[in-house]
Formats: sequence, C-alpha cells, structure tokens
Amino acid sequence: MSAHPRTVRGYAAMTRGQELVPFSYDPPELSGHDIRLSVTHCGVCYTDVHGIDDFWGITPFPFVPGHEVVGHVMEMGPSATGFKMGDRVGVGWQGRSCGGCEWCLGGEEHLCKDVDKNAAWSPYGGFSTSFKVDSRFAYHLPEGMPSETAAVMLCAGLTVYAPLRDYGVGPSHKVGVIGVGGLGHLAIQFARALGCDVTAVSSSPGKEAEARALGAGHFLLSTDREALKRHVLSFDMLLYTAHADVDWTPLLQSLRNHGRMVMVGFPPADVRFDAMELVVHNNSLTGSLLGSRATMREMLAFAQEKGIRPMVELMPMARANEAVRRLKENKARYRIVLVNDDAP
Repeated sequence: MSAHPRTVRGYAAMTRGQELVPFSYDPPELSGHDIRLSVTHCGVCYTDVHGIDDFWGITPFPFVPGHEVVGHVMEMGPSATGFKMGDRVGVGWQGRSCGGCEWCLGGEEHLCKDVDKNAAWSPYGGFSTSFKVDSRFAYHLPEGMPSETAAVMLCAGLTVYAPLRDYGVGPSHKVGVIGVGGLGHLAIQFARALGCDVTAVSSSPGKEAEARALGAGHFLLSTDREALKRHVLSFDMLLYTAHADVDWTPLLQSLRNHGRMVMVGFPPADVRFDAMELVVHNNSLTGSLLGSRATMREMLAFAQEKGIRPMVELMPMARANEAVRRLKENKARYRIVLVNDDAP
C-alpha cells in the first residue's frame, strides 16, 4: 500500500457488521496530554466484535477496532509527561475521560459520565500502524512482560482482576468462574493467585483439564442440573465472564448468603431468574466495568509477580478478519494478538 510516510494504515469496518478493509487516514492531531504510539501489538477482544457489529448502537463508521494496544512513543503533545520518545507503553479500552465529573474526581474515571466517548479506539483504534491516546491513560509495562501478554492484560486482565479486588476475595472465599474463555481463563488464574478456592463453570466438558491446569480446583458443567443442585449455597462469588446465555436461576441458587454474582461479560439475551433467590439469601447481582488507573497499575504488577499469563495466538495484522472470525466462532484459544510488521 503506497502512501505518504505519515499516513496511518489500518483496517476498518466501513459499515455495520462488514469485514475489515484496508483503510488509510491522516494521523489525528495531538493536543494537550496526547501521545502517539507506533503500534507493535494489538489484542482482539470481543468488544471489538461488538463495535464492528454496532452492538450498542454508538459505533462511528468507518470504524478501526483495537483497544489492547502496545507500542512505542513516537510523538508527544505539548502537555504530555511521564514518557519519553521510544518508551514501550500499553493502552486498554479507556483512552481518556472528562476529568471533571464526580467519578473522575473521585478516582473512578472508568465510570466517567462520558464513558461512551472514552474508548481508546476513538477516533481510530489499534488495528493500525499508529495510534493516538491521552497519555494519562497509557501505562509503562513491567520489564520482562512480553508485549503480547501485556496487550491482553490491558483489557481482559483488568476486567477480571478489578471485581476480585473490589469485593475483597481471598483465601477464605469460594469463587466460581462462569466461562473458560478469553476472560475466564485469566479470572481462574487471578482468583487462584489471590488464594481463593476456584471452580470453573463451563458448558464444555472438554475444557476441564485445561481449567484445572490454569488453577481451578474444581470443574462444574453448567448444563448438569444435578451437579448444580449439589452446589446450592456454595459460592461467595460467581464471576460471569462469558458471552453466552446460561440458566441463571440454578447458578444464583449456588450462591451462599450474602453471595455476589458479578457480570463482566455481555449476555446475548435478557437475563431472567427467580428474584426470590436474591431476596431470601441477601444476594446481589452486579456488573463491573474495567477498573481505575490505579487498579490497572496494580494488576500489571501483580500479574508479573505471580506469573499470570494469557494463552495467546499471534497473527499478523493483515489477517485481522480471520482473527475476528475465529473469535466470533469461539475458536480462539484463548486470546488473539495481532502483530504489526508495518509500524513506523
């Protein structure tokens, strides 16, 4: 693809649900705290699929996906600090915030009132040769952490680590991880590293050996009603990490008194359950969106210290469509990271 040296080359969905096509554009101007990265690695997350398919009804087209970005600083805005040219840094889903709402001022900028405007892929994402982001939402990566590992941790790692830390689980707690996939295989590792008694809950019996190898002490088939009955009032926390529908009522029945079901995945259909289970046992059903900048830094350090690693397939950026298809077809084991051989 012949282009001016400053032209950014990427892959974009031009309309809803369409395959990605080569897409060139002028690099967005830097201002304030912005920095520009030369992209070396970019993870493929199911949120990218949601963006391509306009799942939330807010995707701007043409849409360049990619928000698990690792690269090197190649340009800095006038107010950018904390980095120098050439630094290896990472960026997750959140690329900015308003900075002035009550949540930003309280250190919970991931709950910013402008959350729909804060995605790192705005105006264009990491399936590209370079990438612009607010430097306050870029992170130095632990020395020795491979870039493909870091790419996944910046979104998937933070997504599952934050609720485990926010709700204080530890050695005295039993945690069930629903879904052994891109999020779930990391959640098992984090929960185990925090000292929890971990049960992997999956609809795929073939994943038992792998789940146990990742640190699950137990395996529960979510379609086995009799097995679920034996786990009534068992778990302190259930972490829903899947993108598939499940039988919600028997799962909620497996929570202990004061237990909590935390949803970090997006179910494909409305969630229906017997509300009596929540009332009678003082249970709660809650969601968790990413985590703060402080939690991101803590998670990266903890993952490096404990040797927590995603299972990664590497693919060249030019095969982005194949990567998206594998993710949609549930064939990724368990995360795909695109490697950019064309970065400036």
